[in-house]
Amino acid sequence: MMYKFRSRADSDLFMNQGPAERILGIIGKQPGPQGIIEPADMARAIAALQAAVEEDERARGGGDGDATQAGTPAAGQAITLRQRAWPFLQLLKRSQEADTPVVWGV
Repeated sequence: MMYKFRSRADSDLFMNQGPAERILGIIGKQPGPQGIIEPADMARAIAALQAAVEEDERARGGGDGDATQAGTPAAGQAITLRQRAWPFLQLLKRSQEADTPVVWGV
C-alpha cells in the first residue's frame, strides 16, 4: 500500500507503506487507510519524530558520514530515519504554520 499525505499547505507526499507506518507509529497515529493529523497535534508529532530521529542516530553511532548529512545515502548504506522523516517533518511544519490538517486516504 502507498500512503498519500495531503495538506493545503504543501504538495502531496507519497510514502511506501513500511516507512509511512513507522512514522505514523512514532507520532502516535494508528496506521490505516485513512487518517488525519490536526494542527493542534502537530507540535507534539514534530517533537516525537525529532526525538526518534535523534535516538536513531545515537543508536547508529552518531551519524553516517557526509553523504547521509547531505541527504543522499552512499552506495550500500541504509536509508536513515532522518532521511525518511525529513519530508514528513517539512509537511507537518508547513501545515502547522498554515493551521491546516494533514490527511491521508481521503
